[in-house]
Amino acid sequence: MHYRPLPFDTSLITSIVAEHPTPFHLYHEDGIRQRVRELYQAFAWNEGFRQYFAVKATPNPHIVALLAEEGCGADCSSPAELVICDRLGIGGDAVMFTSNNTTIEEFGMAADLGAIINLDGPHHIEQLKALPKLPKFVSFRFNPGAERAGNVIIGDPKEAKFGCTREQIAAGYAQCRELGIERFGLHAMIVSNELQVDSLLATAEMLFELAVTIKQTTGVEVEFINLGGGIGVPYRPGEKEVDLAEFGTGVHALYDSIIEPSGLAPLRVMMENGRSITGPFGYLLTRVINIKDSYKRYIGVDATMSNLMRPGMYGAYHHLSVLGKEQDPNVGKADVVGSLCENNDKFAVDRELPEVVVGDLVVIHDAGAHGHSMGFQYNGRLRSAELLFNDNGDVKQIRRAETLDDYFATVEFPKAADLRLAEDRY
Repeated sequence: MHYRPLPFDTSLITSIVAEHPTPFHLYHEDGIRQRVRELYQAFAWNEGFRQYFAVKATPNPHIVALLAEEGCGADCSSPAELVICDRLGIGGDAVMFTSNNTTIEEFGMAADLGAIINLDGPHHIEQLKALPKLPKFVSFRFNPGAERAGNVIIGDPKEAKFGCTREQIAAGYAQCRELGIERFGLHAMIVSNELQVDSLLATAEMLFELAVTIKQTTGVEVEFINLGGGIGVPYRPGEKEVDLAEFGTGVHALYDSIIEPSGLAPLRVMMENGRSITGPFGYLLTRVINIKDSYKRYIGVDATMSNLMRPGMYGAYHHLSVLGKEQDPNVGKADVVGSLCENNDKFAVDRELPEVVVGDLVVIHDAGAHGHSMGFQYNGRLRSAELLFNDNGDVKQIRRAETLDDYFATVEFPKAADLRLAEDRY
């Protein structure tokens, strides 16, 4: 089945693979920029709206930098992500540090950047007190528990390790205020990869109402509400993309009916999308290296689950195109597999495909988020290169492929002279 048109042609890919062996991740700069602009347009009604790119989705400094050019902040959850911001000169309230089982040292790094500290719960306040200087701006992450259902990826909120209860949030604001912290925000992340606008709006309604309750019960007036991310990607043919204009209009209506009468306006709306910003605009390019027929047909490619683990980890669907054969009729089903010593090392199972031969290039769609970033090195398979291209045909390598020297760089090999091999013992 034909999928969304590819933003490149065979000639461009042929020129790229001449210099960059497969597999590699390829990102479409113009598509990423356009998606951010559409999101900002959808929330143009809210003065101060800001999208914080979830760096974990695609933690490449070049991607973070081009998004900063489009007005995005950075949502960070680890020291490495904070280092990216620091080296790019992104700091202050352009950085949101969303904590999760966080150490004092990590809070210290975020505080040194002047980041907004988004706490997983009031238990972290003791760690903040140990810092040389308290952060100026603190937010709390809400977990609604039984009040709200999550979706398949996030799961049941009651079972989630993230966030805290209404009572804990109220107590957390009170403790922070006693410490002299006066600027506050509110955050939740209830659904992930959500394609239904109504579900996304339910999060906004929940947080707007909670902000009003917090003001009434504690006197704390939050300055911003972070709706989280969660905007999904239509991975499967036939799925409908989220209408950002419809979503923005819906949030506007909720703001007018809940926030405006409460006296909390003007209140900044924020989001922390990652997947929907880069996901549809990244592709994993891989080459067919083997074809095997046993109980079923297996198409072996030179990428593995270590390049894109979502299908193996979640059973996630990613559309595949055989480059140059996008319009060819399908001739049968096959599993598209990598070379790891794990049976879940599969990009597709029983997928209808056109005639495939060794040497064909396969494009794995929608791999621009949680693809390269979730890579690993099992079986000594190396992480691939990342490339960025634009509609002018410019191609830039933004991360080189790993080498075996990289893989062994942290290993202390024993000296051959000191080895006691089996034959020496008999």
